[in-house]
Amino acid sequence: MSTSGRVWLIGAGPGDVELMTLKAVRALSEADVVLVDDLVNPDVLKFARANAVIRYVGKRGGHPSTPQAAIIEDMLAHVRAGHVVARLKGGDPFVFGRGGEEVQALHAAGVQVEVICGITAGIAAPAAVGIPVTHRDHTMGVVFVTGHGASREAGAHAAEPDWRALVATKMTLVVYMGVRRLTDITHALVDAGLDPETPAAAIERATRPDQRHLRAPLRHLAEAVERAGIGAPAIVVIGSVAGLGIASALDYVAQQS
Repeated sequence: MSTSGRVWLIGAGPGDVELMTLKAVRALSEADVVLVDDLVNPDVLKFARANAVIRYVGKRGGHPSTPQAAIIEDMLAHVRAGHVVARLKGGDPFVFGRGGEEVQALHAAGVQVEVICGITAGIAAPAAVGIPVTHRDHTMGVVFVTGHGASREAGAHAAEPDWRALVATKMTLVVYMGVRRLTDITHALVDAGLDPETPAAAIERATRPDQRHLRAPLRHLAEAVERAGIGAPAIVVIGSVAGLGIASALDYVAQQS
């Protein structure tokens, strides 16, 4: 065991083991304790030491999750015992991964933390199906947004993104954690002024062997996703660039022709 406790906050990437960085592999191999999030491909644990302690601290929308406070306390307990801790997160720790909260808590406790970025699903998923999130002929930028809090229920609107402001940017929208509330999200975007014929795509389990995706106009996206059984983890891409991707047998247009 290490005599100096510290934490590596590691992004494991979107799913494909080969998309982990070399630095992430090296740090994982040095850890005494590995705390693993739910969306991490378990195959990456082959890079951990044979005698490392592996603990699963799943956090995934719509599923039972380990409380964030408990994860932080677990990390602190191992660090105080002199262990090197690898906190392994899917994608990138600072993109909807609550990595910022963990770094704040660890710094407040005087713990040394090094962050190792990972490829976030919002970039990897569109790329995996040939969708460029930026393109000179289509958009000047991309916005990452969470769909987790979107709801049309009374009193819930304060938790939603400002959809009207997002539509006004005319940028590609990449929605994380949005499949379960896709009907609410698409309605909100149309209500905010986005053309209902805007191309959109949903990509499930991107970069993994069982990856699936479909494309549909925004107004048909929720229906197409439900019909195809697309589920979490999935990324939704909304914008004209979504029409540039690889055609899929699940595409709404193909089903209607």
